[in-house]
Amino acid sequence: MGLLSGAAVAVAVAVFVLLVDLMHRRQRWAAHYPPGPVPVPGLGNLLQVDFYNMLVCCQKLRGRFGDVFSLQLAWKPVVVLNGLAAVREALVKHSEDTADRPPMPIYEHLGIGQRFQGLILAHYGPAWRELRRFSVSTLRNFGLGKKSLEQWVTEEAACLCAAFANQDGRPFSPSALLNKAMCNVIASLIYARRFEYDDLRLVRLLELLEDMLKEESGILPKVLNSVPILLRIPGLPGKVFPGQKAFMDLLDELLTEHRMTWDPAQPPKDLTDTFLTEMEKAKGDPESIFKNENLRLVVADLFTAGMVTTSTTLAWALLLMILHPDVQRRVHQEIDEVIGQGRLPEMGDQARMPFTNAVIHEVQRFGDITPLGLPHMTSRDTEVQGFRIPKGTTILVNLSSVLKDETVWEKPFQFHPGHFLDAEGRFVKHEAFLPFSAGRRACLGEPLARMELFLVFTCLLQRFSFSVPEGQPRPRDCAPFAVLVTPSPYQLCALHR
Repeated sequence: MGLLSGAAVAVAVAVFVLLVDLMHRRQRWAAHYPPGPVPVPGLGNLLQVDFYNMLVCCQKLRGRFGDVFSLQLAWKPVVVLNGLAAVREALVKHSEDTADRPPMPIYEHLGIGQRFQGLILAHYGPAWRELRRFSVSTLRNFGLGKKSLEQWVTEEAACLCAAFANQDGRPFSPSALLNKAMCNVIASLIYARRFEYDDLRLVRLLELLEDMLKEESGILPKVLNSVPILLRIPGLPGKVFPGQKAFMDLLDELLTEHRMTWDPAQPPKDLTDTFLTEMEKAKGDPESIFKNENLRLVVADLFTAGMVTTSTTLAWALLLMILHPDVQRRVHQEIDEVIGQGRLPEMGDQARMPFTNAVIHEVQRFGDITPLGLPHMTSRDTEVQGFRIPKGTTILVNLSSVLKDETVWEKPFQFHPGHFLDAEGRFVKHEAFLPFSAGRRACLGEPLARMELFLVFTCLLQRFSFSVPEGQPRPRDCAPFAVLVTPSPYQLCALHR
């Protein structure tokens, strides 16, 4: 009897799993649903997807199924978009329908999820739109205090140049210094302060950011998001993602310190002051978005999205300069002609520097640092390229397929600033240039990032010539797939011009 009852339970469980699986994949049988590989009951396509090299995996599946194809990750339906036409149709033409974010159970269990409103992972709705408007207007109007945003960036670029000069022409890795400088730009925006480059809390903050990126790469977060019941194992989220919690704890510490110095009678001098002022106005309003939990998420989002992406792009820029000395010489020449050596660069110089502008854009295109962006989710049934994508479907946008589209770019897999220059050497921008994504969820920090990239890159090239250290092998200009694609570690020499 025991064996029979055990077998009966096993059969019942198997039937239950099969029925649930059939229920979740029923949409695959709907008319005009995107094609894709056949899923395995219970697991879907989890075993067929290479999460450690998603770009190659997507390219192979695109070759089999076309620009719009579907996956089943356990019981979660996913549609992958490739190519400029499909991406623009989904994110721009149907921007309202594709602006939501899928639930992220791993972040919910860490207290970072959609229960409160941040800027990156939050549900698309009135609260998110209000918070984004606040953040955009604060960025735009920054300068209520003693320094404008451009001044902050220029002064930090000068500090970075001084740190490079301290290397005295010896070989060094620029990444750590770039991270510190870009972290200070965000700190100036959030706290109206900067850290010395040897400040232990700055070092700790950057270590935790690096830990977080490592934790988010690979298959484990995808499996836990697809099979969230595993997160009910006591203590699992904290053990798997210790960097996430430690990072939030450090930001909380900095916010607490800042709050102690806040004077509501004085004009706001940074984003935190502005947020706290709005919190005072909204006291007693339970529906207000201006609350402590949302402030800490906005701060975390600005650090993670605003700092790491810009410093990574600058790391790519310097790598590509030492690999392409002819391009570096032309940038030097344009800087000398337009700015000279007597003053620091200004944003007003950019319009008169088409080649330098083209180089920065090509660094972003070639570096391709966020190849799959962040996942979207449909808020209603949507049609893309003739395929029906049901409400609640996760959408992965293959930005790499646009930035390196062989039908758009002359040399898609090579570093070629000519992509952004016309026959007369004037700067031209391409519709397929989408490093900041597009639509409602396009990066809100794009204006700040553009300012940082131009001012910091131009300051560095004004002061230094960069080269591969003598006796070292030539670095590679390729990098393995990750949530954020960073160059393989390299060293350079910075020589005064």
